[in-house]
Amino acid sequence: MNRAMSLGVLALLAAIGAAGTFLVQQATAPRIEQEQRAIQARSLLDILPLDSYDNQPLDQPLTLTNVQLGHSTLLAGYRATRNGQPSAVLLHSRVSGYGGSIDLLIGIAADSKLVGSKALRHSETPGLGARIAERPNAWLQGFIGKSLGDPGDAGWALKKDDGQFDQIAGATITSRAVIEGIHDSLRYFDEHREQLLGSPAHE
Repeated sequence: MNRAMSLGVLALLAAIGAAGTFLVQQATAPRIEQEQRAIQARSLLDILPLDSYDNQPLDQPLTLTNVQLGHSTLLAGYRATRNGQPSAVLLHSRVSGYGGSIDLLIGIAADSKLVGSKALRHSETPGLGARIAERPNAWLQGFIGKSLGDPGDAGWALKKDDGQFDQIAGATITSRAVIEGIHDSLRYFDEHREQLLGSPAHE
């Protein structure tokens, strides 16, 4: 086999290999993307009780974009449903902490009670405010079951500000920002309940 023929065979094999790799990538890309989305969904949705929804909330985004509230900004929202009925809303909120912005995911059930919250992103001080991102987070769990009226407006503050909540030790500014962000979201939910749930409010 002369040199030209050898090079031709190698080029042909390389082309076949490249084509095979491309076809495999094309065939597996949707599955990989689906699995990555499922991982992302599990990470985001772990603040919702597993038996509280049977849809894919991330596939039901709400029309929320940079909604300015008293102490926070709503960046996005998602609706969870069970048996076709709205069960909860997830609100992506941004507040200003000690080190910069803190992104929160706040889950509110259809009965207006907080079902969970978590920090998605932050720039807080390691060992202090950065503890907001710890999982599980006993401090954030202390808000579960609370609502706009429980406690009342005055109670949605740190104890040092005459409110009802403790702070993360050594992280007053972080704690205050998160409490204000959760309170803002609960108020927004209360004021826009029909829009967020997509059905008439139930008394």
